[in-house]
Amino acid sequence: MRDSLVAAVHDLGDPSVYEREFDSYGEALTAEIATLRASADEAARWAIEHVEVRPGFHELVDRFDPVIVSSGLPQLILPVLGREGVDLDVRSNFADPSSDGWRVRFRHEGPCPVCGDRCKRRSLPDEHPLVFVGDGYSDRCASLACERVFARDGLAGYLADGSYPFEPFDTLADVAAALS
Repeated sequence: MRDSLVAAVHDLGDPSVYEREFDSYGEALTAEIATLRASADEAARWAIEHVEVRPGFHELVDRFDPVIVSSGLPQLILPVLGREGVDLDVRSNFADPSSDGWRVRFRHEGPCPVCGDRCKRRSLPDEHPLVFVGDGYSDRCASLACERVFARDGLAGYLADGSYPFEPFDTLADVAAALS
């Protein structure tokens, strides 16, 4: 329901990082993750207790076996999938937890050749057609590489402003129904 990394920064890190301006998404993500000071085990316990999946998650997973492409971290994603009893392909960044601030390790070396930032486009599956479901800033470039896009919140606004086609959604049950 909420971005797990943003929620973790608010609860386990320093949310004042969101008041700063950065030159790139990669720089912003590095700074956000660096505010985390919890151990990996503490972060996992926090995620299990606080991260909610969007309604319809299990229906979508059971019917389509999606790939999770995230700019987030496995330390926050995998415990939630475990709690939900789900085993999916997760393609995300990584982090080295440290009491003096976690250090991000990006999934791909260097910036994206399309957008010039540290996006997740290169983590998309090679098979086409691709269906993309997203809601945030980090979904922009990746969504433009897909044949069908379901968007909400900031991603929907970005796509609408650019006159890019997308289908709005509220729950993942909406997405599953539209794909039927």
